[in-house]
Amino acid sequence: MLILLGMPVVQIILFGFAITTEVKNVRTAVLDPSGDVATHRIIDRLAASEYFTIVTRLHSPDEMEQAFKRGDIDLAVVFTPRFSDCLYTGESGIQLVADATDPNMATTRLGYASGVIASAQQELMADGVRMPSVVPRMKLLYNPQMKSVYNFVPGVMGLILMMICAMMTSISIVREKEMGTMEVLLVSPMRPLYIILAKAVPYFVLSFVNLTTILLLSVYVLGVPVAGSLSMLVLVSLLFIFVSLSLGLLISTLTHTQVAAMLASGLVLMMPTMLLSGMIFPIESMPPLLQGISCLIPARWYIQVVRKLMIEGVDVLFAWREVAVLGLMAVVLMTVSLKKFKDRLA
Repeated sequence: MLILLGMPVVQIILFGFAITTEVKNVRTAVLDPSGDVATHRIIDRLAASEYFTIVTRLHSPDEMEQAFKRGDIDLAVVFTPRFSDCLYTGESGIQLVADATDPNMATTRLGYASGVIASAQQELMADGVRMPSVVPRMKLLYNPQMKSVYNFVPGVMGLILMMICAMMTSISIVREKEMGTMEVLLVSPMRPLYIILAKAVPYFVLSFVNLTTILLLSVYVLGVPVAGSLSMLVLVSLLFIFVSLSLGLLISTLTHTQVAAMLASGLVLMMPTMLLSGMIFPIESMPPLLQGISCLIPARWYIQVVRKLMIEGVDVLFAWREVAVLGLMAVVLMTVSLKKFKDRLA
């Protein structure tokens, strides 16, 4: 009944609202040293558009760089000094700086911004007065070659590790309960905690092997470099593996059969991880409800960390928020899972 009635509802909601190629709520920063009427007109047009949200006003290029490293903005609009005075001489300029870790979205955002700026320039032209058109110059950060592999490698890492750890762990423990061998293990002198950890260790090792394989293939076959700290990337990946194992343990305490565990893993893990983690579709373009749900998906935070450490090459301090969320999820999931497991034993 859950497959027949629940799956269509989940699919139509997720596919209908999460899958979108539209650009909405692009976090935009503005660096405007002149602050004149012309720049204000262009900024107002960007802010009035449903595609862009002005989140901050910058005061220097260094501040812009820090904002990109923290992941606070997706696009920056930079104006030349004395923009309005130089507008009729053709010396005015606009630069659009975009985060190109997702090359397709970066191209779309730059295209939308260029269109809004061109429309604002038409409004600035007085009747009968002609002036040179200002064509924005584009700058792509972190992925100037616009390689798509830079985008999907972090997402694939999160999906594979989540599926192997959570799904396989939940199925293996439920299989023991379904076959009746879990009771035999529990009456042994070993504590239940050690039994559960022993069931999880093989998948932890397998996930580490898969992580190593993915990194080697990404670097030497796909040509995606590890721009940041490799050791920190591995440590964060091990933390994400632990979170996934805890999630699998929780699913195993809530289900009684392997089919139920597979169904729960598919509904709760696979589809939301693919659609709501930012792996394929931008989270900013989703409705607020789905954006809130995406905050509960561990893969979302892991993918953001991998993009920062592996693609952008920033220090782990710029990813402290994502690491803190993963650490909190690990503690909460493991605590709840062990408590539920002990309650079932009682």
